[in-house]
Amino acid sequence: MDKNHELILYNELVSIKNEFLNKSPNIILCSEPFLKTAFVNELINSYKFPVIFLDFDLHYSGYVVSEMIKKNSNVEIYRPNKTDWKQIILEIAKKISTEKTLIVIDSLNGFYGMFDEKESGRFINASSMLLSSIGRDSNSLVIITAIVRKNDSNEWILSPGGRHIIDSKKSGMYNLSKIGNDMIFSSLNQIGSTEKKFKIDTLLFE
Repeated sequence: MDKNHELILYNELVSIKNEFLNKSPNIILCSEPFLKTAFVNELINSYKFPVIFLDFDLHYSGYVVSEMIKKNSNVEIYRPNKTDWKQIILEIAKKISTEKTLIVIDSLNGFYGMFDEKESGRFINASSMLLSSIGRDSNSLVIITAIVRKNDSNEWILSPGGRHIIDSKKSGMYNLSKIGNDMIFSSLNQIGSTEKKFKIDTLLFE
């Protein structure tokens, strides 16, 4: 392991949740859909305040319907489409303006797939930043997931599709991976290099 990387061992999600307080939105990159869903489920179950889950790729709601995942009563699931998305975002914006809420956008891949090439990047960026801005006064959090891979230039891109990841100085960027039996959550800097690593106790996910 690179000596410049700080490895934090822990068996709770407190450290990661504290990371999310620094920036918004926070983007979680992962190469494995099931790993991403398992982590996000554990994360949202650790929050006591309301959670709004925007399920664009239908993985999470599929697990809930099949009873592989038990949905807590504080979690509200939306399955947006191109027709109702603007109405949904207005409804959510109104809610989070007055009540602390966790908003999960799962995932960028599904979000991009809902719009055509020309409008998707601009609209997605505007939507996520709008929710982050409105939610700031109520201390709400916005988390965005993405299924990714690295291209030949060692850059993170959406998989499939190959689109580059939205990034800004206001966003937190993280990578979730599994090495052997260890689950590693890494904070990334603006150029995609690892700044800090958290080793997650896999007992949390059994």
